[in-house]
Amino acid sequence: MKSRFFVLLAVFVVALFYAQSASAQAKDWVVPDKYKKMENPVKADKESIAKGKTLWNLHCKSCHGKDGLGDGPKAANLDTPAGDFTTAAFKKQTDGALFYKSWIGRDEMPNYEKKIPDKEDVWHLVNFMRTF
Repeated sequence: MKSRFFVLLAVFVVALFYAQSASAQAKDWVVPDKYKKMENPVKADKESIAKGKTLWNLHCKSCHGKDGLGDGPKAANLDTPAGDFTTAAFKKQTDGALFYKSWIGRDEMPNYEKKIPDKEDVWHLVNFMRTF
């Protein structure tokens, strides 16, 4: 009886540790300094924002939603939230960090190096995301 209790306790502790670890990974997205410090070389003018919106509608809207609220039609099927791009936490990120996350991706956020091979286009996306 005691051994069964300790086995169940051990399983519970391991499950709790795993859940906390997975939660921490979902929250902390480490961006290399090289990217954090990158300056956006594309001026955020009407043309750039329009290009970014077109790319957003093609590649991002299905998960992140029309207005960047993380409420796109595919968002409900994700294991991790798609994020709300209207928050102060999102807005305080550098353009380079947004570039990295949008282009490189991780976990359920796909890598776009082949889908959007022109880095300038990713900068247009960053400029559009700044409009939320």
